[in-house]
Amino acid sequence: MKLRMIRRPTNPASTWLWNHRSNVTSQCGEDGILAKIFEVIGQHGKVCVEFGAWDGVLYSNTHSLIRQQDWTGYLIEANAEKFKTLQHTYRDNPKAHLVNRYVQLDKGQGTLDEILAEQNCPREIDLLCIDVDGIDYYIWEGLAAHTAKVIVIEFNPTVPNDVVFVQERTAKINQGCSLLALTLLAKERGYELVCANKWNAIFVRAEYFPLFKIADNSPDAMYQPHLDGRIFHGYDGTIHIVGMPELLWQGVPVRAERLQVLPANLRVFGDAQRS
Repeated sequence: MKLRMIRRPTNPASTWLWNHRSNVTSQCGEDGILAKIFEVIGQHGKVCVEFGAWDGVLYSNTHSLIRQQDWTGYLIEANAEKFKTLQHTYRDNPKAHLVNRYVQLDKGQGTLDEILAEQNCPREIDLLCIDVDGIDYYIWEGLAAHTAKVIVIEFNPTVPNDVVFVQERTAKINQGCSLLALTLLAKERGYELVCANKWNAIFVRAEYFPLFKIADNSPDAMYQPHLDGRIFHGYDGTIHIVGMPELLWQGVPVRAERLQVLPANLRVFGDAQRS
């Protein structure tokens, strides 16, 4: 049996921002990419928002901006122990506004808009980073009172580019959403995709998009999924899997034989010619 994936290459003219990747404290080159984005955009107010902020250093997309470039930061972290470390990180920085809260989805319970309003955060934000491992899509969807020039938001890198997937609207599960789902939401909200790395998508407001001279910013042109799994079946009902050898975060092998719906004796195609 022959079974393999042929990966489609991204478009170099669409992914040029990826060439500027570098890390100070970011995980996948976001520090360098964001620096180039703000160079292209030009004037801005140096206000950033990030959650979950963890300790303010590990995989942070805002640490170098606050520490080295005098940005004002609004950092939200729900975990009490990590928040203590976050406080220690910025113990001597009055421009770092720290909040120990869960960002909720429903008004009156602590939405992102409500938390930022409590902190007197400007309505015009330059950089918004959303990373909560699940309901990221819904948090952006619900943002109404504040707007950002640039948004970095996490997506699930195991979902193929042609699939619209958004998990249920609850923080009780952690499944995330697809890049395509975020891209469609972005267009509805007046944003365009300018870069996608391993699992973060970066969008700019549509008014800035022409500055980047990206002719094709479709997911296929911008991104190759970390896993690009496909499940299909033969005429006889045998299920096959390709492009997904294991669960990305758990490292558990994915085997087609474990997913067979029909027992072997029923996996036949009755109309087939036989020798």
